[in-house]
Amino acid sequence: MKRFFLWLGRYLKQTDKVLLILCLLASTYGIVLIASVTGGFSSSSTIIQIVATVLGVGLFILFSSFDTDTLTDNARLLFILSVLFLLTLIPFGEGYDDTGNRAWLRFGRIGIQPAELIKVTYAITLAKVFVSAREKHGINSPLTILKTAAVFGVLFVLIVVISSDLGSALIYLFMFIVLLFAAGVSLWWFAAGAGALVAIAPLLWNFVLRPDQKDRIMAPYFPSVDTSGLGILWQTNQSKAAIANGGFIGQGLFHGTMTQSGSVPQQYTDFIFTAAAEELGFIGCIAVAVILLLIIARCVYVGIKSNYSMGYLLCFVFGAMLLSQMLINIGMCLGLTPVVGLTLPFFSYGGSSVITSYAAMGIVAGIKMRPKPESFRYSY
Repeated sequence: MKRFFLWLGRYLKQTDKVLLILCLLASTYGIVLIASVTGGFSSSSTIIQIVATVLGVGLFILFSSFDTDTLTDNARLLFILSVLFLLTLIPFGEGYDDTGNRAWLRFGRIGIQPAELIKVTYAITLAKVFVSAREKHGINSPLTILKTAAVFGVLFVLIVVISSDLGSALIYLFMFIVLLFAAGVSLWWFAAGAGALVAIAPLLWNFVLRPDQKDRIMAPYFPSVDTSGLGILWQTNQSKAAIANGGFIGQGLFHGTMTQSGSVPQQYTDFIFTAAAEELGFIGCIAVAVILLLIIARCVYVGIKSNYSMGYLLCFVFGAMLLSQMLINIGMCLGLTPVVGLTLPFFSYGGSSVITSYAAMGIVAGIKMRPKPESFRYSY
């Protein structure tokens, strides 16, 4: 036991305490909100979230203890395991209530979301393939872009086709775009990608998306999709009503009218932001955004100071993961983006999301703990 505490003391001196404290602050805030939504700190959802957070902190410590090279050197194996993990959804995948996707593996009350968990391995594989290809062929070589796009494309297609999880697929796309942007890829490639997306959009719309998915995409921008407001827009309308109730300072923790009556569907998962808005008001919403933005800013700071390509790209990609989830989730609650079933990092109920977020931040902390010599400095 004495040896353990000595090790823990050394670890706490070396690790990125700022990042860890910010993550714990976000999780604590989220647990309080979940407790308010689900009936108190003794509710099963609150207890599960606390357990997931403890496991997440353990993974933060574990992943920060690895040298990044140890992880990236096994990128090919990680990619293969990611594909196989997603393929398990074909025979065993289940939906979550009435969302219409097959994104979950269920073990009683415990649900595992493969597309959520493999965001970490996806980021590692993406960065490794890009850096390796860049060193051989150059940053703007068609082969470099093709290899990186292949990693993204395989996982993106599997997620869309197998699980119909458009929310996760969008995060994978955003992470891919930010990696290329952070690496300094020519804007001509972005223009070419935008053109390709425009070209295949009709095919995706007509042959891949289900009618309900099309309605979800159009609903925030075309109210005629649900003129009564009681169909596909009902959840969004309830969310906006709860946010409006909060005003500037809110109705008080554990006292929100709609929050306490359960009027907002999936409020403890995808719509936890509405609980902060109704019970803690505009101030509570700003606090959520500021904490997440500080975590993202820390990722960017560590990446810039890392002195090497792999650390730089991983930090930026993980920051992109959190930023895109935050923007889409809050956008859903405000009725600005389609409801695609995405959690708010660290705040929403969901073991897969919590574990993934902490594991990713653990890698960022590991990069901070082991900076490379100046001779390793990246040059883009």
